[in-house]
Amino acid sequence: MARKIAAGNWKMNNYIVECVDFMGFLSKKRIPKDVDVILAVPYTLLGVSSTMTKESKISISAQNCHHQDKGAYTGEISASMVKRTGASYVLVGHSERREFNQEGNSLIRKKIKSALESDLKVIFCCGESLDIRKDKKHKSYVTKQIKKTILKLPKEAMENVIIAYEPIWAIGTGETATPKQAQKMHKHIRSIIEDKFGKEIAQNTSILYGGSVKPANAKELFSQEDVDGGLVGGASLDPTSFYQIIKSL
Repeated sequence: MARKIAAGNWKMNNYIVECVDFMGFLSKKRIPKDVDVILAVPYTLLGVSSTMTKESKISISAQNCHHQDKGAYTGEISASMVKRTGASYVLVGHSERREFNQEGNSLIRKKIKSALESDLKVIFCCGESLDIRKDKKHKSYVTKQIKKTILKLPKEAMENVIIAYEPIWAIGTGETATPKQAQKMHKHIRSIIEDKFGKEIAQNTSILYGGSVKPANAKELFSQEDVDGGLVGGASLDPTSFYQIIKSL
């Protein structure tokens, strides 16, 4: 059975003061035994976040990593560097990285490989734009994203991969896929995993929904059979809102 997960992505937000307050608040809260909590914070906050949450149920994730382990790549951070901060996850393939940094499936596949080799778990992001959905090509588009990346992994690597479906048209727009739309795509994604790796792995792979998740809609989204939790953006910046989302699982 797939783990229930509440993951927050702070993006390019927060400083140490806000981070300390947030982690202090959340670390004292009761988190359900069957729920995993992950926070993807900026590189500058990985160390302090990992230290503050070491004895809690909260895991820390980087928002990106470079595909090479070391070298002359000024300004980049490798997966092994992320691992040494105490973080245990990394986001790979987020729609903003794909759009603003022109990261394609080939590069994303290399990043996944590097992350897994550095003993990090991967939160792999996939999803379509509004134009693609309007053209009714969203299933084939997401299928290609998955086939070109995680389906090229060895079977045993899948236990260290979480999938986050993020309809780009619902990120930061206030728009949200209906629970029915989310369920349809999550079921489709699970079927792709099952076709390649078998039913057991498919059923054990957590598939998160990411697209304007907030306390008001979390419970209904998470009640869908194939929605195992959320990758939360804006609402993860407020500890009270994020905790309400955690309790919705």
